[in-house]
Amino acid sequence: MSASGASTPPVPFRYRKLGYAALTVTDLNRSLPFYRDLLGLDLVEQAGDSAYLRCSRDHHNIVLTQGPKAGLRRVGFELETQGDTDRAFEHFRARGLAPQWLPKAETQALRQGPSFRVREGHCQLEFEFYGSTTVLARPYEPTVAKIARLGHVVIGTADFPGTYRALRHDFGFAESDFVEDRFSFLRCHPNPFHHSFAVGASDSNHLHHVNFMVTDIDDVGRAWHRMTKAGVPIAFGMGRHPPSGSVFLYFYDPDGMTVEYSYGMEEFPEVGAREPRRLEPVPQSLDTWGAVPDAHFGKRGVIETA
Repeated sequence: MSASGASTPPVPFRYRKLGYAALTVTDLNRSLPFYRDLLGLDLVEQAGDSAYLRCSRDHHNIVLTQGPKAGLRRVGFELETQGDTDRAFEHFRARGLAPQWLPKAETQALRQGPSFRVREGHCQLEFEFYGSTTVLARPYEPTVAKIARLGHVVIGTADFPGTYRALRHDFGFAESDFVEDRFSFLRCHPNPFHHSFAVGASDSNHLHHVNFMVTDIDDVGRAWHRMTKAGVPIAFGMGRHPPSGSVFLYFYDPDGMTVEYSYGMEEFPEVGAREPRRLEPVPQSLDTWGAVPDAHFGKRGVIETA
């Protein structure tokens, strides 16, 4: 399977951005200090077994919920308008994917407007779509790192061809670069960033990593020393990714799930974007600086199916 070209598949809705990732952690009291104090997210509120954290003016960009097995619960994408959300719901319903509107009590807890969820059937990941979220009055104030945004989520899947086709043609992601039959970097068009989501071939469905984009290359360098001093294992890097041009550092959260800081990323125009590049399946396509990933890099964290 090869890239289908840079043109965006015809879906009747427009993305604004990747809004949040919901993770299951096995010990919230252990994970919360990591995401708040070492990673640099702001704790907005904690309700029962869940904690809502942010790196923007949004109410949340990460939701941590305690559970028996660490993994990825869902990803949330903000669309441009509520009208886009309504059209997206009808689009997925017409595709036979059985989208479900969230009850009002749940959207109120998430501080979102009308929202729905739909599960991609090959990788089994649940996607959430909404047109608005509460903008907090107090700006996000960086602490240990100047985080600019939640950058992207990457998964591995046992059915790469099926997942790839669904993400391109049902979900309307645009492809930026690809390794044939192995990996695809996807942007939530017309959002310009090289990728907000990516998928790779694997022997199971699992979380690969969650990324946070920082505003200064020094944030990446300082993170290496901060994590090392705190005893946090480094998963990969520092290095530079050839596809996006990003300088990166990967490390593990307390459950062993992979988290990334990155600085810099190619941006695409809405019209006239370049064609996706076919990347050679060699280590040099992953890093130009010669870093070697840890054996557990991008392998811990299930995709929750219920």
